[in-house]
Amino acid sequence: MDFEKLQVWKRSVRLSAELYQSLRELRDYGFKDQITRSGLSVPSNIAEGMARGTGKDKRHYLLIAKGSCAELRTQLYIGIEIGYVDETSGHRWIQETREIAAMLSGLIGKLATD
Repeated sequence: MDFEKLQVWKRSVRLSAELYQSLRELRDYGFKDQITRSGLSVPSNIAEGMARGTGKDKRHYLLIAKGSCAELRTQLYIGIEIGYVDETSGHRWIQETREIAAMLSGLIGKLATD
């Protein structure tokens, strides 16, 4: 399965790019680094997992990607609370992390049966 054809990968790439663009001017480099890293981790781990040979390895990396979604969601809540993340964009991104995590769960389940 080619990761570049997966909708979950495409959506997570788009989300990561939006985070980088939105936070470009943020001067709190620690926060910016952490939130962009967790956003970048999602598509990166999907890609790495899908390039692995065994279903077990694929699932492992997809679980890491799912964990990064939860990490990102937490950071978005904090970013909204402290005024670093626009509330409208932040809530849209939070919803996107939920949907991406659900898609990852489905893909993990499918790989468990293969």
